[in-house]
Amino acid sequence: MKLGLKTQILPADAAAVAEAARCLASGGLVAFPTETVYGLGADAAQGPAVARVYEAKGRPSFNPLIAHVADLASAQAIARFDATALKLTAAFWPGPLTLVLPKTAHCPVAELATAGLDTVALRIPAHPVATALLRAFGGAVVAPSANLSGHVSPTTAAHVASDLSERVDLILDGGAVQVGVESTIVACLDEPMLLRPGGLPREDIERVLGRPLKRLPEDAANDDDKPLAPGMLASHYAPHTPVRLNAVDVAPDEALLAFGPAAVNGGHAAKAVMNLSATGDLAEAAANLFGYLRTLDAKGARAIAVMRVPQHGLGEAINDRLRRAAIGR
Repeated sequence: MKLGLKTQILPADAAAVAEAARCLASGGLVAFPTETVYGLGADAAQGPAVARVYEAKGRPSFNPLIAHVADLASAQAIARFDATALKLTAAFWPGPLTLVLPKTAHCPVAELATAGLDTVALRIPAHPVATALLRAFGGAVVAPSANLSGHVSPTTAAHVASDLSERVDLILDGGAVQVGVESTIVACLDEPMLLRPGGLPREDIERVLGRPLKRLPEDAANDDDKPLAPGMLASHYAPHTPVRLNAVDVAPDEALLAFGPAAVNGGHAAKAVMNLSATGDLAEAAANLFGYLRTLDAKGARAIAVMRVPQHGLGEAINDRLRRAAIGR
């Protein structure tokens, strides 16, 4: 890739969305907001454009990408939906749920985007800018998080520019995102299986299905050689500063990522303190997670000490991201 591209950052109005759709059609890269995080978009059908996404992110080419579409009819041209998959789409699309499904015979998504698998990851995002862009473009758009691979995911246009300025053609600035963690990924290939916790709590999905989701074995969940879905590399979402989990105390040269009203030993003397949610609200914590990690990463601390976050609801997704961040770079 030629670095030094002149990256446009435009307020996400109708004119900018139209310009972004033209950019995608010409093989360009467009970062845009979804309700989960900002995505780095390219035409899913153009192999060279998909290759630019991997190159811009420094992303391993074996890691598959999610294809974003505007509606169910577009999704059904790409993948085969069984009754279970259709039940989930009726309940949760548009929204922060990605389904991994068998490809159709004439799936238009480039092989590079599916990492050579027989399956494809699909989602209909629930964000007005994403919806407008997908409708204006008229095709599927692959859009992993718009950050350098393995780094903290972006929840504002400024985060995207910090990582990818001069690597992408255009950034649509739609303000801060609402959910703040990536989509939940469920495979509908046999029995529905949770591949990645995310912005849709597992409990909500199980309530619709009327049964528990299967769990991926731990060795498969962290298989860096052949991940089954996006966001499954063992080390992922990582700041440059080391992350220490389940902290009950903090040293003066550490930053503290707190949660809830409880204090920790040494918290008053920490190099920096940010609280994901002082009231213990998991939705607020998810929305703040990546932005706060980025802010603390810039404080020059020896480590980021993270207080315990409950495992239920959105806490499952928050803890998944923190665990992968703590593995390191």
